Amino acid sequence: MKSPPSNDVMNAERDFQRAQLYGFLSTAFLYPQENWTEDLPQLGSLAVDVDGLHELLSVGPFDLAELQGAFRRTFGLANPLCYETEFGLPHEYRQSQELADISGFYRAFGFTTGGQIRERPDHLSVELEFMHALALKSWRAASQDELDRLEICREAQRKFLGDHLARWLGALPEKLALTPARSPYPELLRFAAEYVRRDATALGVPKDSAPSWDLTPFDPDFSCEACPVRPE
Repeated sequence: MKSPPSNDVMNAERDFQRAQLYGFLSTAFLYPQENWTEDLPQLGSLAVDVDGLHELLSVGPFDLAELQGAFRRTFGLANPLCYETEFGLPHEYRQSQELADISGFYRAFGFTTGGQIRERPDHLSVELEFMHALALKSWRAASQDELDRLEICREAQRKFLGDHLARWLGALPEKLALTPARSPYPELLRFAAEYVRRDATALGVPKDSAPSWDLTPFDPDFSCEACPVRPE
């Protein structure tokens, strides 16, 4: 007699839902080329089963031009808010170590960055997209009853959330407290941070202290003297 499916296998539908949410959030934290606010009803329907999480979203209607302006006002052209390693490290040399660790996760699961939109591995959108990819892998493994592969994917998600995404994302919403009016990004960020927190808890990620939110120090010996675009 075939044994009954495990709880993990029965949760394949939840993994597919998680993949959709992470995929939506990943796209929304890039400079908008399309109007993601039009898809918010779908996002709310995905989150409706997560104990009122959809109620955190109170984003009004925006057209694409308004949304692009809101992104520029919220994040600026060179704002460090969306990059994990811009915060909490004792010196800039640790950034390369952390970036290498993040990239190691990506390589292990065949996740590559690049294409038309190029961002650093520690960008919020890229880390969310990686979770999207892992959730899809979990869904496929659960659907096909591949329990060993499923546990590998689960453990990778626990480790990545605990070491990276869930560890730093939770403190970001307060950093946007002074964002100018008519921006949907503070609400979206609160939603994302709470969703990631709950997802980490559901996966059994141990709670850890949040990193320091001082900016990672810049090399004091760095000089722009040799830069070819330095004004005379």
